Amino acid sequence: MLKAIRARAKQGYRTMRYPAGDPPPLPARFRGLPAIDVARCAAAEPAREGASCDACLVACPTKALVLTGSPPATLALDVGACLFCGECERACPGGAIAFTRDYRLSTNTREALVLRSEGAGAPTRSTSDADNYARAESMGRELRRLLGRSLKLREVSAGGCNACEADVNVLGTVGWDLGRFGIQFVASPRHADGILVTGPVTKNMELALKKTWDAIPGPKVAIAVGSCAISGGPYVGSPEILGGLGSTEIPVDLWVPGCPPHPLTILDGLLRLIGRVKG
Repeated sequence: MLKAIRARAKQGYRTMRYPAGDPPPLPARFRGLPAIDVARCAAAEPAREGASCDACLVACPTKALVLTGSPPATLALDVGACLFCGECERACPGGAIAFTRDYRLSTNTREALVLRSEGAGAPTRSTSDADNYARAESMGRELRRLLGRSLKLREVSAGGCNACEADVNVLGTVGWDLGRFGIQFVASPRHADGILVTGPVTKNMELALKKTWDAIPGPKVAIAVGSCAISGGPYVGSPEILGGLGSTEIPVDLWVPGCPPHPLTILDGLLRLIGRVKG
């Protein structure tokens, strides 16, 4: 016991100061919110050579990119289906797609996860103008009054690979200390205020997920973490999965994209939900 106390005294204060201070440094290979520069897209800009270019669409493993219409066309990127693998960025000859360092990815609606660039002269919804991304906002006033200072969540891994689950677990370590915000994970859904789901929601987990949600007393919230929980991820189209939490009858209050999302992205989304982070 004395050895443990001496070790902690030597270590000093280990919990990060975010959001009161700067966020922790991100790894060099981190990929954040994608940006679409329509001026560089050969398919969207008829004046450029190779207007039939579809290199990014072919490279995307989850078909998160969609090009519609004739030039000037609309290039849409579904951040909820994106694996952040960077294949589209590497494949694009004009550099129209780039992954920024912006970790603030969470939204309140599924539709807000779709980035669109609408051709020459049209408004561009990309991270070159970060304010255009509809980041998550706090839950309603009444819910925030009831849950904002003590949010208990039941985590359900609905067929996940343990990557998102691992990054959720990181938030409980001394460096992140999720509990200082009043957010905790509980063992029983009857003690929870909401559900946090990872994984693509397999058919084998469908009933367990529904029973867990039904057992949580209202009012309650639902959070989808990771591309699998949002859209099915790399397993999309498989007959053994439903295709994420959005394919169920559970109403989702917070969408946290990524494959897996960085712990900072998850924390940012949770803090936005309870009104601790804005903008």
